Amino acid sequence: MGILEKELISLSIKDVETIKEVPDIVKQDLKASITDAKDTERFVIWLTAQRLPLNLIQRLTQEGINDFSKLSQLRNAEIAELCTSCSIEDFQQLKHLVKSAQSLTADSGDTSDWSGWSWFLFVIKLVLTLGLGIAVLCVVIIMDCIRNIALDLRHIRIPGASGTVTSVPASGDGKNWLWKLLFNNSALSLASQFCVVKWHWEEPQVVGNTMSFTVKLYRKNGKPYVTTSTNSVNVVIQLKNEQVACTKQIDAEDADQNAIKTSFTVHKSGSYKISIMVSGRHVKGSPFTKTFEPGPIDAGKSGFTNYCSTIVCSAGTPYPLTIETQDSFGNPAVYKADQNSYFKIKVIETENSTRYFPATQMIYNPDKKHLTMHIKMEQEGHYQATVSYGDAKLKNGEFSILVINDDDMTHVNKNLSKKQRNIWYEARLLSGNGDNGEKAKKVYVYISPKQLTLKEYYLKVIGKKLFTWRVCPGTKFYFNGYNSRYDAPVMTIYDCSQPHVTLAAKDRNIIAATFTSFMQRNIGGSETFQDKQTYFCQEVRKFQKSSTTILKIDRSQLLYSSYRATKSFDSSDWFKSFQICFTGEQGLDWGGLRREWFELLCTELFDPANSDFFHRFTSDTQGLVHPNGKRDAMSKLRYFEFAGKIVGKCLFDSAKGSGYRQLVKAKFSRSFLAQLIGLQVNYKYFEMDDPELYKTKVKYIIENDIEEMDLTFSEEEYSPEGHLVKVVDLVPNGSKMPVTNDNKLHYLNCLAQYRLVSSCREEVEAFLKGLNLLIPDNLLSIFDENELELLMCGTGKYSVSDFKAHAVIDGTSYSFFKVLDWFWTVVDSFTEEQMARLLQFTTGCSQLPAGGFADLNPKFQISFSPTYNTLPTAHTCFNQLCLPDYDSVESLHRSILIAINEGFQGFGLV
Repeated sequence: MGILEKELISLSIKDVETIKEVPDIVKQDLKASITDAKDTERFVIWLTAQRLPLNLIQRLTQEGINDFSKLSQLRNAEIAELCTSCSIEDFQQLKHLVKSAQSLTADSGDTSDWSGWSWFLFVIKLVLTLGLGIAVLCVVIIMDCIRNIALDLRHIRIPGASGTVTSVPASGDGKNWLWKLLFNNSALSLASQFCVVKWHWEEPQVVGNTMSFTVKLYRKNGKPYVTTSTNSVNVVIQLKNEQVACTKQIDAEDADQNAIKTSFTVHKSGSYKISIMVSGRHVKGSPFTKTFEPGPIDAGKSGFTNYCSTIVCSAGTPYPLTIETQDSFGNPAVYKADQNSYFKIKVIETENSTRYFPATQMIYNPDKKHLTMHIKMEQEGHYQATVSYGDAKLKNGEFSILVINDDDMTHVNKNLSKKQRNIWYEARLLSGNGDNGEKAKKVYVYISPKQLTLKEYYLKVIGKKLFTWRVCPGTKFYFNGYNSRYDAPVMTIYDCSQPHVTLAAKDRNIIAATFTSFMQRNIGGSETFQDKQTYFCQEVRKFQKSSTTILKIDRSQLLYSSYRATKSFDSSDWFKSFQICFTGEQGLDWGGLRREWFELLCTELFDPANSDFFHRFTSDTQGLVHPNGKRDAMSKLRYFEFAGKIVGKCLFDSAKGSGYRQLVKAKFSRSFLAQLIGLQVNYKYFEMDDPELYKTKVKYIIENDIEEMDLTFSEEEYSPEGHLVKVVDLVPNGSKMPVTNDNKLHYLNCLAQYRLVSSCREEVEAFLKGLNLLIPDNLLSIFDENELELLMCGTGKYSVSDFKAHAVIDGTSYSFFKVLDWFWTVVDSFTEEQMARLLQFTTGCSQLPAGGFADLNPKFQISFSPTYNTLPTAHTCFNQLCLPDYDSVESLHRSILIAINEGFQGFGLV
């Protein structure tokens, strides 16, 4: 800005008026120059405030662009020419300022410049527009009213006529009808306060039936509202805040064609809240409450609480057995004794198979729906009992009763209270049935809370273990008579993996009762999986730490970075809560990233397609995985220990509560699981672990004469190309020992030991070392191998009905329920893999807890997303799936498949 401009800015209009001897025309020019200079100054100040470079501002003023009007007229080519020596940011900024100037110029237009003719044309246009709009609105109202009247006239019935006759209203009704149509149209609209609900049942009702009710729709004038769609009625049925699925349809049998029928199936007892809304408003009386009672007692669903396969009681003392009565759907059922259906107990003495009739008393608690059966056994001994309801046995109605005298019971209680667990009893090890004339070997039975051991001593000093059994439900006792030679009762001890051992012991009852009492204490007092799982979680939670540790994981090197991040951890570090941070990702770990990390890591460790730590015995990709003793040299043993720690961490986190539940994504072989809990592996495990070998070899040997097969106690190993590598003796000098019909089962057991145990002994030991760092061995041993798999891996089976029953629905619009119906149709067609991917996409884990969808926490939630024809989204931290609106079921199906197949990893917190 030059000196002249600065001097002009310093002047004011009043200063010009004081100048004398200057013509007026010069004064006018001077005033205009002062105004232009001040406008230019304000313009430059504005450009500077907008952070436009000084050189570009000078360029603009030099080109004569010194106000908003001129700036607003610049074109893109002119802007580019002005910015030839400027940066791209300055170019973008100037373009933005030009647009701002255009807006300022448009807003500053003065309507006072309009001519009178312009004002006249504006008013005419406004009046015509308003008139046309009012006319169109009136036509629409009239046409709608005429349609509604026509619908009413169609349903006027003439007495004695067989059908509906169209007629005109009476002359009195037709007066001023146009006025009524225009101003009283509301009388023909649907009115929620006049709608009527008709229930198709009488209370009380029991569960197990499909119930229905009808909503009759009426107008405000009291006439039926004919409907061709169910959209006008919204029905929400809830039981304890869980939504119950229902279907709606137009009742074709209704004469007035104004009825919508709703049906729903009742499986759970309780009070149902039924909300019925018409046009967004509740009908009169809504929400309704309808109560459904449990059905009759179902023996297959009813059973003992705190069930044990063997109970120990004193002779002459009543023993309480609590029965939880349930109907066929698992609802607590009311006990009503009658002549046809009642609880009864059948007791058989196992040693002589005679019937015994104990004294029984039934006491029912109506509040808890529990029935207590008190039984009193007067005679000592071992009995087999069966409890039934009517003619059907309870689901866990079979158990053994060990009745001992008061002195023996006192002895057992002392054993349980001893701090020093050096409890032993003398016995005789019988050979065969004990009657072949040979003297039975003297042995000693040692009992501790963890194991039962059979020893013999040489020279009364040197001890040798003969057999060891775990104190767990898998070890059984069988009482089989009395041995007169040794003046002692006889018992047989057996489990599913070792040969049966028969003993004659004078303290048989004390041995069995002490073992049973230790076992019940070890498993929390009950042998049901649910009760053992509860006890397991209670014990594991005692190790819980409140602190949190963050693991930084490289997704591209998942296994290595995970191992390195935890390499220096001790047990206390593993007991902390993990938060996962994937390198280069923004996701916040509120649980979803942790579950995803466990899922991916388990896949990396246990899927043979990703590593050679584990392998399958068959080519079937659904086969069970087993530790690979022929792994690559790079797959070091430390990774097996790390894998054991990961499984232990999954079990530990799951024990903290359903919100932390983390399942192991793997299908382990039964023989591997058996080794984890200390069971001896035998040939029976081949049936599930290696079904091809079982069908082609094991089963044939069991069922046929193999004397001429020339088998020996050895196993040939072949290379992948089919060349013989070596011959392995299953027993010392096994290649010279023939297999006969008498020893073929022993041969198969030796084969199982070699193929399933010896070939991967180091790997299993390393895995157990890592697993036992977090989970004590005594807690694992309370489960059998099938229960252990259920505890670790949950279930891979998915039920759509179970999904529907426990999904939480969040949405009320018609479009959402339309999409929801399509969603269930799509899910019903899913394969097991697709269902697993949907679970992985929504919850972060592809497998369900042991209790299915009912045990998911948070519940699987399906919500409405206010978008159209886009991909579904998920919030894994909340187990929430968000469904947009779609124009067809095909679009929904395609979008879900894309989402679960292309985006099932890496969501974290969406």
